[in-house]
Amino acid sequence: MKPLTPGIFYMMGALLAAGCASVPDTRFYTLSAPSKQSELKDVSEGSRAPIHIEVMPVNVPERLARPQLVVHSRGSGQETQLFILEQDRWSSHFNKELRDAFAAGIADQIGAVNEARAARKPDQPVYRIAIELNQFDAVVGDKVAARFNWAITRSTDGRGAVCYAVISEPVSGGIEGVVKGVQRAVSSVVVEVSKNLMELESGRAVTCVPQRKVDDIY
Repeated sequence: MKPLTPGIFYMMGALLAAGCASVPDTRFYTLSAPSKQSELKDVSEGSRAPIHIEVMPVNVPERLARPQLVVHSRGSGQETQLFILEQDRWSSHFNKELRDAFAAGIADQIGAVNEARAARKPDQPVYRIAIELNQFDAVVGDKVAARFNWAITRSTDGRGAVCYAVISEPVSGGIEGVVKGVQRAVSSVVVEVSKNLMELESGRAVTCVPQRKVDDIY
């Protein structure tokens, strides 16, 4: 067998470099948002016992249960066509990303203890929160529109609340604008779910006022 000449080594190196250069970078995004000061947190921290929450896995349409961002393109002339972006991804599957964002956001909003991360006494109630995303449309450079449904159940006495929110967030720019729009939509739902939970905790009647930023979204 003849030894490889320097020219062949250079050619192989050039081919490898060209192959690497042709692969675009993958960008990863998260729904986690910085915590904000909340009046609900001040109220819950003044209660006798900590509030325990358990956020169940979030149900999403099957097409969204993936790490890739799924969007429409404004003015593409293909309004019914979805684009699955291989190079723009959530840090985990979208439904898992949503659950983590809701669990962290609600816990921070009311100063609650996440059941998945801490033990509790047997007689302490747990608020189980089931959230469903049943309508979602992300249009690059236009809007993020979504409908979230949720149900909260108190483990000790079965008291609960059911509500929903229809949200439309205007977005600008490219994919980062879409990500920020989804973050704002999730933050809005976190606030509404937290309000319902604190109403249950205090024994007040639960109010359900669906949040509509744009009339007749659907």
